[in-house]
Amino acid sequence: MLTIHRVRAIRRVVDRPESEPVDPECPEPGRPEPARPKDAGYAVVVSGDRLAAVGPYDELFAEYGARARVREWDGVLTPGRYEPDGAALLEAAYHPDPREADVLGSEPVTGEALAALDLTEARWGGSARRGLQRLMATGTTALTGPFHRPAVRTAVERSGLQELARRTPRALVAGGAAHFAVFAADGSCLATALHGRLVFRRR
Repeated sequence: MLTIHRVRAIRRVVDRPESEPVDPECPEPGRPEPARPKDAGYAVVVSGDRLAAVGPYDELFAEYGARARVREWDGVLTPGRYEPDGAALLEAAYHPDPREADVLGSEPVTGEALAALDLTEARWGGSARRGLQRLMATGTTALTGPFHRPAVRTAVERSGLQELARRTPRALVAGGAAHFAVFAADGSCLATALHGRLVFRRR
């Protein structure tokens, strides 16, 4: 099954080191593709867990439209956010279950309050899954560990998020993994996809 994700603009490359030469075909971080007519836009075509194509929407629709489902997002599509503090966010903080809100609130619990909880591995796993959902809701597609708690490590592996040793360039290219996020004009996340599957969509 093919899916076309149509957007206003595409930022093909993120997390490029300042010293790295700029490829004119891949705009710098912070610089989307040149503006096109309002009814045109850009798109990526997803086939399974890979990107089949990246480019102007009208060209891709002409080639794939007859056999693809089209999703439209009013935003800029990028390879997504990178979270360098993934280990701290998931292993040095407890993300409460909504059913615990009356006692623990809804924000991550850290420090002495975290130590007082004396969490089991099962609760750490649940916390990590909720923390990962929070990250995906911000457009995060990659993060850094390492993750030492078995339940947390398992949750990260199952989430589909890319675990990177450090910040590295990530690009949207045909044949590459379909990891991306779409951001609205105010910077909020509209959608996040990992391995071609939508893991977050703003309602």
